[in-house]
Amino acid sequence: MTLLGRLLKNRKAGETHTAWNLPNLRGPELLDLTSPNFGPGDVIPLEHCAKTIGGDDRSPHLAWTPPPPGTAQLLLVVEDIDVPLTKPAVHCLALIDPAAGHLDPGALDARQPAPGVRVLRSTIGRGYHGPAPIKGHGPHHYTFQLFALSTPVDSGPGTAPVERARPRALLPAITGPVLGRGRLTGVYER
Repeated sequence: MTLLGRLLKNRKAGETHTAWNLPNLRGPELLDLTSPNFGPGDVIPLEHCAKTIGGDDRSPHLAWTPPPPGTAQLLLVVEDIDVPLTKPAVHCLALIDPAAGHLDPGALDARQPAPGVRVLRSTIGRGYHGPAPIKGHGPHHYTFQLFALSTPVDSGPGTAPVERARPRALLPAITGPVLGRGRLTGVYER
């Protein structure tokens, strides 16, 4: 597997197609997103990595500053921007009640999400999927992005229910201005 990582070393999705750079998800950077488990640019602890590499696949503790008035819903998107694909891999997609000021560890579990959390479909599956980069591919950056939405994400006429929508179809379809946003990036390498 290390050979494959070295062969793909120069192939990375990059930030261009992240949720952060979608025109409809732009907004003022008013939210301070933090975690006591890792800081900006720090290594994500193994317990928050995928089970396939020895982790627990447990989402980290996340906290944020209060969202702006008028926030109807929070949207959390976790993306691996260094995956060797044309677009970043979505590791988690969730809708959160704006009254929540934080998520405890494990709150993004697909089978038992925390109260006020709706886990949606991601590139990998439903719920939080921790880092598991290809061995030898180099450091992977996992960007946790939180958006304060003025209107709730819902099914429109003729569209699939939100729970079944693919991330790359759902994210560009979000309407209404983003009232605030923030992000935190952690790193993991094998």
